[in-house]
Amino acid sequence: MARPLRIQYENALYHVTARGNEKAKIYRDDEDRYVFIEHLARVVEQYTWVLYAYCLMDNHYHLLVRTPKANLSRGMRQLNGIYAQYFNARHERVGHLFQGRFKAILIKDEDRLLVVARYVVLNPVRAELVADPEEWRWSSYRGTAGLGGQPTFVDTDQLLCSFSENRESAIEQYAAFVLGGIGKESPLSDARGGIIAGDGRAVEISVSRLMGEASDEVAKRERFADRPGLEEIFRENDRDIGIYMAFCRYGYKLREIGEYLGLHYSVISRVAARMGSGLVFSSLK
Repeated sequence: MARPLRIQYENALYHVTARGNEKAKIYRDDEDRYVFIEHLARVVEQYTWVLYAYCLMDNHYHLLVRTPKANLSRGMRQLNGIYAQYFNARHERVGHLFQGRFKAILIKDEDRLLVVARYVVLNPVRAELVADPEEWRWSSYRGTAGLGGQPTFVDTDQLLCSFSENRESAIEQYAAFVLGGIGKESPLSDARGGIIAGDGRAVEISVSRLMGEASDEVAKRERFADRPGLEEIFRENDRDIGIYMAFCRYGYKLREIGEYLGLHYSVISRVAARMGSGLVFSSLK
């Protein structure tokens, strides 16, 4: 049977899971979890992902991640591959650690960002391992809810800003929102074929964008060979349009744009995603 198509494009948002082979544990103790988180941090940095939420269970893990570049499969191969090598060496085992390829559901409806983030951190509660998500050390919940230091590779700003511009108020509302999700149906229950969550129009946009992406690296280098400089791009456009054009049209890296504008790369990613989505939808009206 042919393997399912991986839908990848710039600024795509995914719920990602990977499970242990034959449902076996992929973390045997805290040291394994710490090492996995270290590898996750490196992958997020190397592939310029925006990670909104994560949760490590015993035999699987969940990520809610945006990929400013169309590189989910590359990053996941590195994450799972390097961790599997470490795990097998440390525990003196051979063979596959993970059950086939990772599973990725494309979240095309941006309104689902919050409910999927909630779903991710409530996994230990659904599994009846804890009664409250704050009791689980191995997720992004405690950091986002202001209960402990959040790793720098987790981007909480967009989640919290969805509730309030005041950070303290946003944290309180986020915690209440997550607790309010206990016992609710999975927001991914209507994902089609395990690939896309969103309405019909969003699916059409996803497929059309996928078919229009240039995936060949040589073609990309040729396309960007005579690109304008950042100074020219931002001289001729306002900030947000300039960010979208610099990143999505001319292939500048998030950090390059961020350093030029004096902004964190996560801010650049969010602006590019928002502008890209708005331009795509406005073209269909």
